[in-house]
Amino acid sequence: MNLPNAAPRLANIRLHPIKALDPVSVNEAPIGPGGGLEFDRAWALFSADGQSVNGKRTAAIHLIRAVFAPDVSSVTLSVPGDKREIPTKTFSFPRDTEAASKWFSNFFEQPITVRHSPEGFPDDNIANGPTIVSSASLQAVCDLFNGMDLDEARRRFRTTLEIDGVPAFWEDQLFGEEERSAVRFRIGEVNFEGSNPCARCPVPPRDPRTGEIIPGFQKIFSDYRRSHIPAWTPEARFDHYYRLATNTRVASSEAGKLLRVGEALIV
Repeated sequence: MNLPNAAPRLANIRLHPIKALDPVSVNEAPIGPGGGLEFDRAWALFSADGQSVNGKRTAAIHLIRAVFAPDVSSVTLSVPGDKREIPTKTFSFPRDTEAASKWFSNFFEQPITVRHSPEGFPDDNIANGPTIVSSASLQAVCDLFNGMDLDEARRRFRTTLEIDGVPAFWEDQLFGEEERSAVRFRIGEVNFEGSNPCARCPVPPRDPRTGEIIPGFQKIFSDYRRSHIPAWTPEARFDHYYRLATNTRVASSEAGKLLRVGEALIV
């Protein structure tokens, strides 16, 4: 299945400890009890009606900056340039949900509850393992939009694992022709099942720091994806082309195993 001269290697691990907020890059991360990475999407915000508060629902969330300690034991929240002068504050992570709820309630000017789940709050509750994309795929997106660099593309698409040493959309090889035909692979000591191409939401068109939308983003991206489907891609899995990265499943037996930057991906 591997292309000649392809040598996929884990190049980047990015956790998003608070769902919808800034990531933190780490050199290694264990698989958590829910199949995702430990601390990834461990906090999520909810309004009084029980609905998630995220980038799909409100662009205002993009104005919040979250800076995590290297060991993800704390987070500092701030809103640069906010006229209300929302105070910058540091919270213990993931324990201090009550104080964080008050901070977010102050920012959104409505009651907000921060919930913690050791299993995380994945977007896909079936294929709830880490999402995988190649550096080359992200670079292909950058080339479509003037001024976009790799870090911005990473922030827009919010994948957890990034591989290099392969061409754009190589990760399409990690899901099968049919929904039930999972592709098995491993990175280091961790075993994965590739599930499906990840459908994207309204978040990637928005500037991750301001919420400003790139007009026509979805169409430009989808048209490019459709016209640049590699020969190895199971195109039957694309009911639409607004898809990037591969969703995975990770068995409970893998919990606690470490992923490390630099490890090879072997199909």
